[in-house]
Amino acid sequence: QVQLVESGGGLVQPGGSLRLSCAPSGIIFSLNSTGWFRQAPGKERQFVAAISSSGMGTILAESVKDRFTISRDNTKKLVYLQMNSLKPDDTAVYYCATRGEPLATARPSDYLYWGQGTQVTVSS
Repeated sequence: QVQLVESGGGLVQPGGSLRLSCAPSGIIFSLNSTGWFRQAPGKERQFVAAISSSGMGTILAESVKDRFTISRDNTKKLVYLQMNSLKPDDTAVYYCATRGEPLATARPSDYLYWGQGTQVTVSS
């Protein structure tokens, strides 16, 4: 059974930082690309970042590319989303997902397995 568990969300002030972690299980971690998406209340799910199975290829949404970094540790079987200079508009539930293929994509429909999400709130 495939499971993805996100952690690291919380409340942070504007300009602050958070690091989200995603721990997939039930898959061959080193063969799967992983993506981060977010969904704010009343809005559609939005692509944030994705990383290939090797970690050599990354994609970042334009709105976050100068502030967020995606990385992975294939030894620890974890994927990270480092979020810096957070803004109130970054407030959302953040989901990690894996797609069963090595190449990263930005399309939510390409991803097969999803976590339950972790809340990120940016507010003073």
